[in-house]
Amino acid sequence: MSKAAGANPAADWSFGIYLLIGLLFLGVALVVYQPALEGPFVSDDHHYIENNAYIHELSFENLLVLFDPFGAATVGIVNYAPVQLLIHALAWKAFGAEVVGHHVVNIAFHAIASLLLIPLFRRSGVPPLGALFGGCFFLLHPANVEAVAWMSQLKSTASMTFVLASLLAFPKRPTLATVLFVFALLAKPIAAFAIPFAALFLWAKHEAMPWKWLALWAVLFIVFSVWEFTAHQRSGAAEAVLHDTPWVLVRTMMALATRYLVMASTSWGVSAFQEPDPIYSLADPWWIASLFALGLLGWRAWTVARNRSVEFAYWVWALVAFAPVSQIFPFLYPLADRYLYFILPGLLGGVLLAAGEAYEQWSAGNPVLRQWGPRALTVAAAVALLGFGIHSHARAAIWRSGTMLVVDAARHYPDGVSANLLRAESAAQRHDVAESVAALRAVYARGFNQFEQLLADRALAPIREEPEFKALIAEIALGWIESIATREKPSQGELRMVARAHVVRDEFPQAEAALRRALEVGGAMDAQIETDLGILENHRR
Repeated sequence: MSKAAGANPAADWSFGIYLLIGLLFLGVALVVYQPALEGPFVSDDHHYIENNAYIHELSFENLLVLFDPFGAATVGIVNYAPVQLLIHALAWKAFGAEVVGHHVVNIAFHAIASLLLIPLFRRSGVPPLGALFGGCFFLLHPANVEAVAWMSQLKSTASMTFVLASLLAFPKRPTLATVLFVFALLAKPIAAFAIPFAALFLWAKHEAMPWKWLALWAVLFIVFSVWEFTAHQRSGAAEAVLHDTPWVLVRTMMALATRYLVMASTSWGVSAFQEPDPIYSLADPWWIASLFALGLLGWRAWTVARNRSVEFAYWVWALVAFAPVSQIFPFLYPLADRYLYFILPGLLGGVLLAAGEAYEQWSAGNPVLRQWGPRALTVAAAVALLGFGIHSHARAAIWRSGTMLVVDAARHYPDGVSANLLRAESAAQRHDVAESVAALRAVYARGFNQFEQLLADRALAPIREEPEFKALIAEIALGWIESIATREKPSQGELRMVARAHVVRDEFPQAEAALRRALEVGGAMDAQIETDLGILENHRR
């Protein structure tokens, strides 16, 4: 290991220096994300924040619901994420429905996470300027725009902040580290990558292994996983069918990994609402490229593992962070900019350590390279960061409206959900019922099942009374009714959804029964359900 690579963590930088860097990071992030600051609540923001009654009042009763792994708040967002919801509740207390405040909170967490990467890289043996570059790279990477500009993705920025703080505290302050790890898990479960990373980091450093604490982390994660899995089982989304055979699955997984590698290294391929198709053909370029890219990465990981290098811990970090979206457990839309948020630091650490080792080897005995190499690398890094900053600023602009997100997704995936929604709306404006309904059926086939969104879409109004459109809406609504009917104890929110599904099918007695059952369950939606019952009774008169 080189002298630089063996450097000890951040004893060379004082707290004041880190505080200054953090303030600079926050200022830069606010400038880069300025176009998104007034962006409205979109997509998941509605049920996580805007319409989530459990975060609108910080009462003791609501706190109990937020932290109940089987409670209505968990069911409502189909995730067990009480720490995320608690932060949203605090932000709502401070800002209400004013979106700028919510955006700033998310940006602040991202800036802190980017800052915390620097001492972690230093502790791993990355030289000061390399560690600073790593923090800046993460701060400005265009793929991170989705996680930062999307308010409900606070789960990612907060979880990353807590888990990095946990790794920095471990193992010298194991109790504090464990509390922070729990906070990270309760924001987003992918924080579990910290368990193997911490173990491998200490193994590579030849430090004593605190097995009891690592075992406790593992037990906490297992318990949390049961709760999270139970929550996910209540999802009303269509089941994913992304592969026909095991070989298609393997090719798809490898192609996804390569897409993430390309996105991480270049930012090429970032898009709203990504929808790559499964890899059916052996001639698919992503599949072919994966043989070389993943083969090279696997060889490097094996080499550094044999040398007991800290670098190996970072490659495992990236692998473990990729695993949940790799299609080991198939789900719709496994490629997303926001998923790279947890993979990217692992790749960054691995590349920085590998590059440092390569530079030491190549510059040994080469005075010209040793003299001019650092200057050239500094200029190249500055240019790359400037380019990333400009690209991220442009990406932040598409979060000004849901329409801009849909247009961006349609441009990158012309056969995807967003593109077909635009086709359906355009055809509806021309009153081409057949084309519009065909496009909507293509949307439904890809897993989109939000019938209320289709009914509220003004662009679809010209065909709203057409029999073909009504039949499709009724079919989608029936899917919700059948899905929720299989649940042993449906929540108040789920029963209200059943009622709305019955209404669009003109099944009013069933809708009333579902609403009355929802009142019997009880919860924060009682007032809304009473209103729904009143509207339904007036309609039936």
